[in-house]
Amino acid sequence: MSDYLLISGDSHFVEPPNMWAERMDKRFRDRAPHTVRNLNGKEGEFFVCGDIAPMPVAGFFGAGVPSHELPAFNKKGFEAAPQSVWDPAYRLKDQDRDGVQAEVIYTSMGMPLFQLDDAELRAACFAAFNDWAAEYCSYDFKRLVPLGLITLEDIPSAVAELQRAAKKGVRGAMIWAEPASDHPYSSPEYEPFWAAAQDLDMPLSLHVLTNRGGGNMAPSRKDMLLRLANMHHAVERTLTTLIYGGVLEKFPRLKIVSAENDAGWMAYFMYRLDTVQNRLGALGGMKLPLRASEYIRRQVYATFIADPVFVDSLHRYPGDNIMWSSDYPHTAATFPRSREIVAKRLGMVPAGELRKIVRDTAARLYGLQ
Repeated sequence: MSDYLLISGDSHFVEPPNMWAERMDKRFRDRAPHTVRNLNGKEGEFFVCGDIAPMPVAGFFGAGVPSHELPAFNKKGFEAAPQSVWDPAYRLKDQDRDGVQAEVIYTSMGMPLFQLDDAELRAACFAAFNDWAAEYCSYDFKRLVPLGLITLEDIPSAVAELQRAAKKGVRGAMIWAEPASDHPYSSPEYEPFWAAAQDLDMPLSLHVLTNRGGGNMAPSRKDMLLRLANMHHAVERTLTTLIYGGVLEKFPRLKIVSAENDAGWMAYFMYRLDTVQNRLGALGGMKLPLRASEYIRRQVYATFIADPVFVDSLHRYPGDNIMWSSDYPHTAATFPRSREIVAKRLGMVPAGELRKIVRDTAARLYGLQ
């Protein structure tokens, strides 16, 4: 890797606490997302909005904090956040420190907002975020690649917001990792949105912790562990629906990104879909002209942080579909040792495939070449 820098396919903003109220439509500012100190007797600063569960903010910027210091660090608030939260110039300095040329940047606070029951409030939150994210990244669109937020209750409005965000420089968008069960993505209601994303060349991301159908948070530690272990199942269900439901066949230039769900399971998932399609597809009236795995290789991408489980299955799910992510500045981030960690954990990957995984695939997907 000595002759090139890394490109992260999944990093994160941390939205400043006053951003929402400053930018949201006036009708919603009294309900805008905000932070509260020492909530319900718990020390720290918490992100709150509507009916979502409060979240401590420190975990959104714990990159590089030693493990033994995290319990105390997680009780801190935005005073402990890196300067890059507010200033994109400092973000570039952190990229340089980490050996990173560019980042595809997702929301932090916007993930729990996918759970808001008030769809109109959610749409207002997302529009404010899209404005702020585009403005932040306009400092250097070649190194800071913003992904927007789109809610899908009202498809004409979703199309309009996707188009508006694209004009501002947003390069892709997050949607529910899994929609409500009574509105599956195979429903014709979504087709104008798929068409718009395809025509705008805007990849759509299914990020962990953004399910509409539930399963993001857990009431107990036991439930939390179960859900953490099975988070990627929501994306498996969504991808199955998009493929078996004919969406990727009807929209062959639509690109889907499984974000922060790792990539090692994709090869088996492809095998499983192909097997069901081949042996039982006729029973379900399936008439897809391609194998499920062919749609995945053509249109589905996956990010990972540090897990190299996929290395032995690159013949099935190749580097053309896989994107390394630093996850900066979240606690799981590889910052500031990304190059060292990539070299250690992916050193067995052939040089050509490695370059795709840690740089070229993200550059191609998001127009950074």
